[in-house]
Amino acid sequence: MTAGILCLLLGYVLSQFYRAFLAVLTPVLGREIGAGPDDLALSSGLWFLAFALMQIPVGAALDRLGPRRTSAWLMAISGGCGAAVFALATAPWHLHLAMILIGIGCSPVLMAAYYIFGRVYSAAAFATLAGAMMGVGTLGNIGGAWPLAWAAETFGWRMTLWGLAGLTVATGAAMLLLVQDPPQAENRTGAGNGSLLDVLRIPAIWLILPLMFVNYAPAAGLRGLWVGPYFTDVFGADSIAIGRVTLVMAMAMAVGAFLYGPLDRMLGTRKGVILTGNLGAAACLLALWAFPAASPWGATLLLSALAALGLSFPVIMAHGRSFFPPHLLGRGVTLLNMFSIGGVGVLQVVSRRVYEAAPGTSAEAPYAALFLFFAVLLLIGCAIYMFARDRTD
Repeated sequence: MTAGILCLLLGYVLSQFYRAFLAVLTPVLGREIGAGPDDLALSSGLWFLAFALMQIPVGAALDRLGPRRTSAWLMAISGGCGAAVFALATAPWHLHLAMILIGIGCSPVLMAAYYIFGRVYSAAAFATLAGAMMGVGTLGNIGGAWPLAWAAETFGWRMTLWGLAGLTVATGAAMLLLVQDPPQAENRTGAGNGSLLDVLRIPAIWLILPLMFVNYAPAAGLRGLWVGPYFTDVFGADSIAIGRVTLVMAMAMAVGAFLYGPLDRMLGTRKGVILTGNLGAAACLLALWAFPAASPWGATLLLSALAALGLSFPVIMAHGRSFFPPHLLGRGVTLLNMFSIGGVGVLQVVSRRVYEAAPGTSAEAPYAALFLFFAVLLLIGCAIYMFARDRTD
C-alpha cells in the first residue's frame, strides 16, 4: 500500500494548500480582480461546502468502488479544472466557481487514506496514523504560506496556479496507477443494508457531531482566510509578512496533528484529550478577542497556539470511528468529515456576515468580533461533547 498511500498523501498536501492559500493572495487578488475580504470569505466557504457535500457520495463510493477510482478521477478532473479556472479568473465570481471545483476534487483524498487505515491496520493505531497523515499533509499549509508568496512575486499568481493545475492532474493520474483497493467488507451485523441511515442510527455519534462541526473551523477559517486581512488592516502587513505569519501557523498545525495522534493511547482517553485541546483553543480565541491589536508578535503566538490546539480532528475521527462496524466504515468516516469540513464552510460564510456587521469603531473591531464568534461556538461544542461516551481501542 506504500506507493498508493504516498500518492494520497500528496493529494492531501494539495488539499491543505488549496484550503489555505487565499490568505496570502489577498492583496494581489484585491488589486487585479477586485476581490475583497468578503469575496474571498465566500470563495473559501464555497470550497469547504462543496467538499462537505461531496462526502455523502464519496462515502458510498469508498464502500462500493474503493478508494482508488474515487480519489483519482475527482482529483484529476475536477481539481485540475478548478485550478485552471482560478488561473484564468478576471472577476470574483470566477474564484467562487474555481474553489467549488477544487473542493470537489479534493473531497475524497483524506477519507480514502482513512478508509485504507481502517481496513488494513489495527484499530488502536488509527488515531496515530490519521494524525500522521494530517501532520504531513499540513505541508500544504506551509506551501500556501511564504513559498506561495515568493512564487506569486517571482512568477506571478496566474503562472503559479497553472503549475498547480498540472500538478493536481498528475497527482490524480498517479493515484489511478498506484493506489490499491482493500477487499470489500461484509455486513456481519445482520442489521441494516450499509446506508448512511444506518450510521445515523448509532446513538453515540450524535454527541460527537456538534464538536466535529465547530472544532476545525477556527483554525482553518483564520489560517485559510482571515489572518491575511487581519494583519493587513490592523498591523499594515504586506504579502511577504502575511506569508511568514501563515507559515508559522502552518508549522504549528503540523506539530499539533502529530502530537494529538498518539495521545489517546498514551493517556488512555480520547474524550479527555479532545476536551482539553478544544478548551485551550477557545482560550486562545478569547485572548485574541480581548487584545486584538496588542502586537503582531503576540497575535502570531496566539494564532499559532490556536492552530496547534485546533488540530484534534484525528482524535475526534478516531473516537467516532470506534463506533462503526466494518461495512459502514466509508460512510461513517465521511459523515464525520462532512460535519467537520461542512462546519468550516458554513461558519466561513457566516463569518463574512459577522465581519460586515461588526461596528466599525476601529480597524481591529471586526476581527475581535470574529474571534469571539469562533470562541463561543467552540465552547458550545465542548459543552455538548462533555456528555459523549469515551471509547478507546
